[in-house]
Amino acid sequence: MTSLPSRFGIGDFGPAATSFVTALSLAGQAFWQVLPLHPTHGSHHHSPYHATSLFALNPLLISPELMLQEGIIDHHQVAILPESESSGAAILPEIQLKEEFLRSAARQNNCGRDDPEFETFSNRNRIWLEDFSLFSAIARTRGTDWSVWPEGIRERSPAVLEMQRQKLAPAIEEEQYIQYLAFSQWDALHAHARNHGVRIIGDLPLYPAYESADVWSHQDLFRLDDNGHPGAVAGVPPDYFSKTGQLWGNPVYRWEEIERQDFSWWVDRVEHLIRICDCLRVDHFRGLQASWEIPSGAATAKEGCWVRVPGKALLSCLATRLPSLPLIAEDLGTITSEVTELMTAFGIPGMRVLQFGFDGDPNNPHAPAAISENVMLYTGTHDNNTVRGWFEAEAGPDTRERIAAALKKIPTAEEIAKDMIGLALDSYARVVIIPVQDLLSLGSEARMNLPATTEGNWQWRLRPGEPGVDDWEWLRERTARAER
Repeated sequence: MTSLPSRFGIGDFGPAATSFVTALSLAGQAFWQVLPLHPTHGSHHHSPYHATSLFALNPLLISPELMLQEGIIDHHQVAILPESESSGAAILPEIQLKEEFLRSAARQNNCGRDDPEFETFSNRNRIWLEDFSLFSAIARTRGTDWSVWPEGIRERSPAVLEMQRQKLAPAIEEEQYIQYLAFSQWDALHAHARNHGVRIIGDLPLYPAYESADVWSHQDLFRLDDNGHPGAVAGVPPDYFSKTGQLWGNPVYRWEEIERQDFSWWVDRVEHLIRICDCLRVDHFRGLQASWEIPSGAATAKEGCWVRVPGKALLSCLATRLPSLPLIAEDLGTITSEVTELMTAFGIPGMRVLQFGFDGDPNNPHAPAAISENVMLYTGTHDNNTVRGWFEAEAGPDTRERIAAALKKIPTAEEIAKDMIGLALDSYARVVIIPVQDLLSLGSEARMNLPATTEGNWQWRLRPGEPGVDDWEWLRERTARAER
């Protein structure tokens, strides 16, 4: 969502998003997959996979233009926001101004006290909204690292929290109203997508950030020591992206306690996200069968080990509440037979990535000839280079030979992205997802994320007018030719 063009630093739920959905529909597309929409934080370089809440929406995605159209603000308030349509680090300088702008709008509208729709929203989301708004209000002055908050607040003494609610009531009301604005705009965009035959695939990060309302308010569900610090953190062992593995740093779950509580927190979370999206990609699905737990303080992820997770019991519980179980498993990397059996048992499709399909391994599940119907096929993901960037910088002579054999032509850097899109569309895969960078044939400069690094990620944005009319027309024609 942040990659959409916008007048105000990052993409949002406003006119560009509506236009993008309309263009998808006219181009014959049935799905729009988005990265997580949760609040992010500068301490994690605004990674959408380090959320300060797994229930809330990112306030930075609220559109000032829609607020103006709806009479929530007036023209002079919008004028104070800096306008920036450039790509790159534009997200960073405007954050504080955008936050104060939203708080001012909340106060101007009495924080929804006279709005019956706000009351309905508050009641529907009470299970997470009260803790999130209190967390956010406290964090305004104390920061999001709740481990350094005063003891009574850190350990959630009921009497102390009640005092905080009274003391911070105005800030709490502002935070709740801002969430109301975010969900109202998202719901309108989601309805527009449904009306145009476009289903939205949301993204479910497996873990929240340590500095989150979820961990602070549910400390019993996470593996923390007596001081509230993580006893172990999440990551993955050495893989395609890193020889030392990936040390994410998120706290891992205390699954025995989650299971004792009949998975109620997880059920609430998934039901909540399914209400605002049509289906969910479960990031790091492998972690629902076994999690790679790394001792706190470890230098690299290599020091971790696999710990079994009651994923079958969790998915059984979810299936009783959500019979269709509209999930997609991110099953990339080293996947065991136990993970595959878990997916098969619940009819959850996995992912295939064409960029991984040309290593010459006869058993490679990503090879074009191996793509079956029951998968989601991608030319690349947000963790990959763009197809053009991959071809230019990473694909060696042997890889290029295999690509040429699959395409039945000698590929060029200018044409490789469109060629790979065509290869994906002509496959047996039930659904094909195309990163917009590949539709535009962009190079490495448009990469979204480089795993195992922190700097410079999550900042790429479309320019106004992208994709253009010719891009959408090509996609419509090529999709029709593939009879999709």
